[in-house]
Amino acid sequence: MPHAEEGTGHPGDGGLLILPVRGVGELRPGDDLARALADASSGAGPGLRDGDVLVVTQKVVSKAEGRLIPLDPDDLEAKARLVQNESVRVLRRRGELVISETRHGFVCANAGVDLSNVAEGEAALLPVDPDRSARRLRADLRRHLGVERGVIISDTFGRVWRRGVTDVAIGCAGVVAVLDLRGTSDAGGRPLQVTEICLADELASAAELVMGKDRNVPAAVVRGVPTEWLGDGSVGTDVVRRPEEDLFR
Repeated sequence: MPHAEEGTGHPGDGGLLILPVRGVGELRPGDDLARALADASSGAGPGLRDGDVLVVTQKVVSKAEGRLIPLDPDDLEAKARLVQNESVRVLRRRGELVISETRHGFVCANAGVDLSNVAEGEAALLPVDPDRSARRLRADLRRHLGVERGVIISDTFGRVWRRGVTDVAIGCAGVVAVLDLRGTSDAGGRPLQVTEICLADELASAAELVMGKDRNVPAAVVRGVPTEWLGDGSVGTDVVRRPEEDLFR
């Protein structure tokens, strides 16, 4: 991981500093997520500064927003019905695994229904509108701390044709979701014609390296983000590919 320059708190040589936010604690519906994150980051944590990007896992957002539902983990029929209810279209089935499209336009396993890191007998659903959740969290953090930062809500997805999972952005605010480099030049001076970089996904994936499902670290601060990466952005509008552009469904 890149190190910050001595005494500045900013990464040297254009690098990024990724810092875990520990001590958030268990959240339940109705809890003030922004206050919990502000307290955890301001105590023994990295703090939050203007220009930081805070990456927060979907699970704690869903808990705070009450997106929990009773579910017996041994009741496979009930789980299947829940996945079906959270889907607008099922693309593939293999045993208990379902790859489906959610109302948000996400294509993921089991419509994002998750039984990990929740109380026994509960399942977590995706936020109703993750971009809106990110905007609200950003505004609440501004009110609590008086600083401007970007917010990304992340979740763990698989990738078609690649093994393993990685975190991606399902919502963002104050971050340019996709950086369009078309019309600029590469290092050799040749014009770039198709290059669009999904910054929101890359920042979410980088932050996951210091979080992880087994460490009870639901958030991370990405510090040293270039100012041109900060601005209006939306996963739903900018990242999710429209059906008419999709070659595989």
